[in-house]
Amino acid sequence: MNLFAFDDETLLDLAERHGTPLFAYHLPTAGAQFRRLRGALPARARIAYAVKANPHPGLLAGFAALGASFDCASIGELERVAALGLPPGRTFFAGPGKREAELRRALELGVRVQAEGWEDLQRLEALAERPVAVNLRVHPARGIEESNRIIGGVGPSAFGVDEEQLPGLLDRAAALRRVQIRGLHVFAASNERSAEKLLATHALVFGIARELQARLGRPLEQIDVGGGLGVPYDPGQAPLDVEGLGTGLSRLLEQNPWFEGELILEPGRFLVAACGVYLCRVVRMKESRGERFAILEGGINHLLRPLLTGEAFPVRAVGLGGPGQATTLAGPLCTSLDRLGTLSLPDLAPGGLLAFGTAGAYGFTEGMTHFLSHPVPKEITVS
Repeated sequence: MNLFAFDDETLLDLAERHGTPLFAYHLPTAGAQFRRLRGALPARARIAYAVKANPHPGLLAGFAALGASFDCASIGELERVAALGLPPGRTFFAGPGKREAELRRALELGVRVQAEGWEDLQRLEALAERPVAVNLRVHPARGIEESNRIIGGVGPSAFGVDEEQLPGLLDRAAALRRVQIRGLHVFAASNERSAEKLLATHALVFGIARELQARLGRPLEQIDVGGGLGVPYDPGQAPLDVEGLGTGLSRLLEQNPWFEGELILEPGRFLVAACGVYLCRVVRMKESRGERFAILEGGINHLLRPLLTGEAFPVRAVGLGGPGQATTLAGPLCTSLDRLGTLSLPDLAPGGLLAFGTAGAYGFTEGMTHFLSHPVPKEITVS
């Protein structure tokens, strides 16, 4: 699988014309990912792009034109999507710490709130001037246990209502006059490339949904199974079987005829990771006690993911060939945490250009951009 959206000639041209450090996003690649996923999913499934993966306005506009909905996790993301001028019903608002002003704005915009617990329900009840439907986020007792727990897993969590606490919360919610729970939201995985594991979790979600519908005594309008659709960060990793996922979801809907509503998926990384590259240059080389270092003009201030997950982005020395040797990539920050991985790379020299692939998701906006006040990298879209 190609982990770089551009060839070397284009990368050199982009670096020359726009300078470095630079994030570049290939819009046709993002569009192709969306269309492939849309084509594989059942008709009753809706794609809500997870804006946190990459909120660049060019990507948002492109997905909106393709018919996407949007999953937002902050007031800033809500406002970026609101600027697209979409009709009500195409935006969802999630997040474990929604403040009153944010919920008020969500009501003004007509977005669907993913209620994380009693506080969200109580605040919405006080703010709403008319009936409002919400989805309730439930933290499952079983599911995928991530190797790097970014958002999922089944242990203690700040997200949602623990599944075992659901009956008590529903008893309290029955007294609400304006707020109605009309859907379920479960997000239990991150960067999972096994369609079988995703489908096993989705089957558990349908079990929770069936119990929720029975306790509410009214049909659920939506089941939101979250995101977690993974991508490879290494050529040896198998990609997600998107068509297999779609077939499995169709089968799951057929096996649960009691649910006649809408199925929501929230992919982020899957849609945009492959469209992006990060370009930066080598500042200096160093040998230190048997270890080869390349000190770069950007580090975890631009790409934080390697520090969080222990997994490097794929890296290419643009325009260079020859045998590789282990090279530790260090950024310019005054901390030994500033490492982007140790990879096999050919002979590098100051000024050499490195391209980090699969960098369209959780790159620019996840980095520690303002730490030590280094210059902010540019972002461009290429069509």
